[in-house]
Amino acid sequence: MNTFVDFMEKKFVPVASKIGTQRHLLAIRDSFMVTMPLMILGGLATMLNNLPIPAFQKFMNSVFHHESWKGFGGSVWNGTFAVLSVMIAFLIAYNLTKSYGKDPLASGIVSTASFFTVGGATGMSTQGLFVAIIVAIVSTELFIRLIGNPKLVIKMPDGVPPAVAKSFAALLPAIIVICFFGLITAIFAGFGMTDIIGSFYKAVQKPFMGMASTYPSALLIAFITPFLWFFGLHGANMIDPFMQTINAPAIEANINAISHGKHAPFVVNKPFIDSFVNLGGTGATLGLIIAIMLVGRKNKAYNVVNNLSLAPGLFNINEPMLFGLPIVLNPIMFIPFILTPMVLVTVAYFSTKLGLVPPATVMPPWVTPPIIGGFLATSSISGGVLAAVNLLLSVLIYMPFVKISVDAEAKKAEQQ
Repeated sequence: MNTFVDFMEKKFVPVASKIGTQRHLLAIRDSFMVTMPLMILGGLATMLNNLPIPAFQKFMNSVFHHESWKGFGGSVWNGTFAVLSVMIAFLIAYNLTKSYGKDPLASGIVSTASFFTVGGATGMSTQGLFVAIIVAIVSTELFIRLIGNPKLVIKMPDGVPPAVAKSFAALLPAIIVICFFGLITAIFAGFGMTDIIGSFYKAVQKPFMGMASTYPSALLIAFITPFLWFFGLHGANMIDPFMQTINAPAIEANINAISHGKHAPFVVNKPFIDSFVNLGGTGATLGLIIAIMLVGRKNKAYNVVNNLSLAPGLFNINEPMLFGLPIVLNPIMFIPFILTPMVLVTVAYFSTKLGLVPPATVMPPWVTPPIIGGFLATSSISGGVLAAVNLLLSVLIYMPFVKISVDAEAKKAEQQ
């Protein structure tokens, strides 16, 4: 194990660190983080409209005129999920341009305009998400190169307010970038593709979401995050750009399917991982905390770390455990830390596939305590039961390794 760890530290960690600090991925990640509260709000509003409790629905319909009360949830959805792609087009350009030290506001506006130039009005919701990401990155890379060209700067006379001079400095680059996307749209239209976003969604985004919702992909997600964390790399942040590109569209598709009486098409999304796999944080470390309470009480150091980790762990924050126990670069904890999420994702995936638990259609805040998160994500008691079963499984997996670790520490203390 030590040889493996040394090899990975020398060969893998430097490469993974570079990926984790790649500016385009960071811009995507940070942009989705900003919109996260809106997605949570939109999901909760939709859950309220479609709460599968006949008594509740009947009561609300009797108090209000038929289903007029659902206008509240629909309006909230219009302000969140329905315009998500527009917000992402602006935010990615803003964050990416900021990393280059250029004018982020002007770039964000140009990116938004470019998105609508390619037909963003038909794909403002999650259907246009992939196109919004591509447009934001391309428009930003073009804009920052053009805005730095002195030949494209319209010089204003002295005495002109700085804000006006700044806007004119970006005028020609903005015109060129937006016209570029207008030309691209015209070329596609010439070949008969009048709806770029709809065509891209059918040809690329929807198949990609389908592949990402398979059991192998769920296993990969469950594996890669703790694997990166074992080497001290923030695995959740590193794969977040990938997760978010499938997350919002998958949730919206599930909501639409269920509201029309159909089966939800996508099993794997962020609330699925948060509610059934990351119980207490990456590696399901709330199970480790309970395991230490049960079989690790003899070790004073473990007890101290455990007591400090319990409160944050209940809200899925596990850095105190990762670096305090530690789990990072701890050979004994490597196996359960990797194995536990893979077992939990397997149980959750097939429980959902078999219809024992409804698919996740609501995105609770990631700090929602385990079991409660499972109930909220699925709007079902069975979701909470599944989360409880997975928590128990995590405890059982961690227990023998905690025992081995405590015994090893005791032998080491005796020899000294």
